[in-house]
Amino acid sequence: QLQLVESGGGLVQPGGSLRLSCAASGFTLDYYAIGWFRQAPGKERERVSCISRSGGSTNYADSVKGRFTISRDNAKNTVYLQMNSLKPEDTAVYYCASSDHYYCSGPFGSWGQGTQVTVSS
Repeated sequence: QLQLVESGGGLVQPGGSLRLSCAASGFTLDYYAIGWFRQAPGKERERVSCISRSGGSTNYADSVKGRFTISRDNAKNTVYLQMNSLKPEDTAVYYCASSDHYYCSGPFGSWGQGTQVTVSS
């Protein structure tokens, strides 16, 4: 069974940093593009970032460009989302999801359970 597990969320002050991890079990991440998504209360789910199978191609939502960095370590079967200069509007549940496309053109078939990120003073 394909499973993705997110970790690394928490409470952080504005301007702070967090690193989220998306670990896979039951399959090898090498064969999947991985996306990070978020959903805040009362808002639609938003794709934050995505990384291609090889890691050679990444993309970001305009709202996080220059602050977030996605990366992958296929040897550890894990994808990371480094989040810097966090803002209160980054508060959301963050999910990772896999796509069997090489690039981030979707669709995303397997989803993790999510990790809460709260940015507040």
